[in-house]
Amino acid sequence: MKRIRDIGHNDLRLFLKSKSAYIWLFVMPLAFVYFMGFANRGPGDPYNRKPPVLVENQDPNFLGRVFLDELDTQGMWLLNPTNRETAARTIRIPTNFTSRVLSGEQSKVGFFKRDGSAEADAALIEVRLVRALIAMNSHLLETVNQTNAPETVTEKPLRAVMKRPNPVRLNATFAGRKPVPSGFNFSLPGNLVMYLMMNLMIFGGASVAAERRNGVLRRLMVHPVTKLELVMGKIYGLMLLGAVQIIFFLVVGKFTMGVNLGANLPAVMLTLLVLGWVGSSLGVLVGSLFAAEDRVTGTCVLASLLMGALGGCWWPLEIAPPALQNLALCLPTGWALKALHQLISFGSGFGAVLLPLGVLLAFGAAANLLAARFFRS
Repeated sequence: MKRIRDIGHNDLRLFLKSKSAYIWLFVMPLAFVYFMGFANRGPGDPYNRKPPVLVENQDPNFLGRVFLDELDTQGMWLLNPTNRETAARTIRIPTNFTSRVLSGEQSKVGFFKRDGSAEADAALIEVRLVRALIAMNSHLLETVNQTNAPETVTEKPLRAVMKRPNPVRLNATFAGRKPVPSGFNFSLPGNLVMYLMMNLMIFGGASVAAERRNGVLRRLMVHPVTKLELVMGKIYGLMLLGAVQIIFFLVVGKFTMGVNLGANLPAVMLTLLVLGWVGSSLGVLVGSLFAAEDRVTGTCVLASLLMGALGGCWWPLEIAPPALQNLALCLPTGWALKALHQLISFGSGFGAVLLPLGVLLAFGAAANLLAARFFRS
């Protein structure tokens, strides 16, 4: 054990002496965390999802405008017509909406499906549309009661009624504990998983290839150190490097980004350390299989980017097709993010991540055995 610790501590010291290492360990991942965190915020609270809606207001009179404001009050995400392709549903206010309502006739608001949109989004939009119609009718009835003449209702008294505080208020939220991860709760785990894998694979693979080319590994084998101890020492040093990156980003995420770590911090740390073991073992394996450092670096970058993209580091898997969600479960990044989102976004306890941790341990054991099998000095 002492020789394994000595090799690992020496490797960590050499890694941290390189100034370029700090860019890839801290600067680049942090920049991506901030960029993707703001890009994936979405409108409103992730526990109260707001699918995008395109509203076609064909009514030139005031009730069309008032109804648009009521839709916004009820929590609709109203799209600009230039972004109509992203709408989940379309609502159409007819041309004669104001005249028919004021004359006491029935007026139908159109509700149209968009190709490729989810049924769950349609249900949320329909609920809010019904609430907006009920609220609109209530405001009109209250306004008419003041004048006793429906045909004389104008925009000003109607808006005055809408601004009054409601004597009865209904506070409604959506049930369930699994919102789509968004904001920094999505970007921090995703980028940490991807860059943890990338850095450990690149640093591990490049260092093994360089030390074999420079004869360092052969000189080490002259000493009373076994091949297994050398492999484990390399992996241990990479895991220490990963721990530095993990601690930095968890501290930054907790105190500057407000990421919800809470009581699940030990489970989050354990998940990331197990993933670090997988990445470290894969790095040593790639460094053993390839002799040229540039080939090692290219292979590690390509592999880590593919695992990041397919594993859900770039976008929430909850909005991905079922085939992509199943493919993510073939990768260590997919299982790591599954565990991290259970802990961070969904508020689950340690029991909910036992299966992902078990799968990650299996990935780590397999990569560790392959790294020891193919290690060359």
